[in-house]
Amino acid sequence: MDSSINKHQKTLAAIVHLSTFSKYIIPFGNFILPLVLWTSNKNDSDYIDHHGKQAINFQISILLYSIILGLLAIPFFVSWAWDFIGFIDLLEHNEHKVNFRFHRYSGFGPSWIYVIVAGVMALGLLVLDVFCTIAATIKANEGQLYRYPLTINFIK
Repeated sequence: MDSSINKHQKTLAAIVHLSTFSKYIIPFGNFILPLVLWTSNKNDSDYIDHHGKQAINFQISILLYSIILGLLAIPFFVSWAWDFIGFIDLLEHNEHKVNFRFHRYSGFGPSWIYVIVAGVMALGLLVLDVFCTIAATIKANEGQLYRYPLTINFIK
């Protein structure tokens, strides 16, 4: 970036990225704090404007990917849960006894695989979020522009 970026702008851009970690303390803090920091300082510097947009766009993208993953995983999770609960005979509830039929449970089925894949993908989103945010913070503090991967540009 150009040499007109001062230490205050670099620090503020880094804080915008770091403020996304507030989601672990404050609900929706990953949107609220960066948005407040960005909107209050975006007119002062194009550098802060760029980093603010990147941080917010990335957080919206991660939220969107998480919602899509959750919606895709719901049918498989319900199927897995039904298989898991299925070895308790729920249809004979009037007999006042619980009939455990362990021989009917087939173990690992396709539903388990889908639940495991969804879990690994969710973990991948978490790792992507943490590592990219740390990388963006470091780049911003060094005075370099950073573009998050897999980001949909909602704010241009």
